[in-house]
Amino acid sequence: MNPEPGLVSVIMPAYNSEPFIAQAVRSVQAQTYSKWELIVVDDCSTDATAEVVHELSREDSRICCIRLPRNSGAAVARNRAMKRARGQYMAFLDSDDLWHPEKLEKQVRFMRTKSVAFTCTAYQQFTDPGMRRGKVMRSPRRISYRRLLLDCPVGNSTVMYDVSRMGKFEVPDIRKRNDDALWLRMLRQEPYIWSIPEVLAAYRVRAGSISSNKLDLVTYHWTLYRQIEHLSIARSVFHLIVWGVIKVFRLK
Repeated sequence: MNPEPGLVSVIMPAYNSEPFIAQAVRSVQAQTYSKWELIVVDDCSTDATAEVVHELSREDSRICCIRLPRNSGAAVARNRAMKRARGQYMAFLDSDDLWHPEKLEKQVRFMRTKSVAFTCTAYQQFTDPGMRRGKVMRSPRRISYRRLLLDCPVGNSTVMYDVSRMGKFEVPDIRKRNDDALWLRMLRQEPYIWSIPEVLAAYRVRAGSISSNKLDLVTYHWTLYRQIEHLSIARSVFHLIVWGVIKVFRLK
């Protein structure tokens, strides 16, 4: 089936996201670009995540909620949504993050004007309570495979790509850093991710999130380098050290 021209398929995996998923969905509904579908895949949550999304889908037929029969991880949830997607463009939004209202409109326009297939935007961190704003995170103007290996400067909830030009991909099935693994896989086909410097998304920093424990991520980065990207031991050690140094400087 050919992708539907102009349609943006929004991919949202969710697990125990009841406190904030409605806010994420509302940020999609608030988009000035209205030609979208939102595919939420609930990863067998133990809270009312699925019920919240089902209620929202009754109000808006563009929202689809799929519930996995067992907890399988974000990679499996993303893959299920990506297979279901019908759009020319595919965009990614985590269930605790938010989009600015003009995010889709400006990103689609940029891709059409510049004739590029793979993009991201700047984003700002925020924390609860009170939606306190934090750092603004910007990417280099263009990001290659080699640059992404050093340290992923791309916010997952800012990425959009043109399915009609690049096709569909499968997310590597690792529990963490599967978004990085997906971008690397895609960069083997497309030379660059092009960055829009404007802040068009907000990333929620919260205790206990799957990416909050940096020491725990070391194991997953090693898996990414060795088992997914098949780098040599020497290159994997090099990239792990570089990643660690970059993380330390970012904390300062």
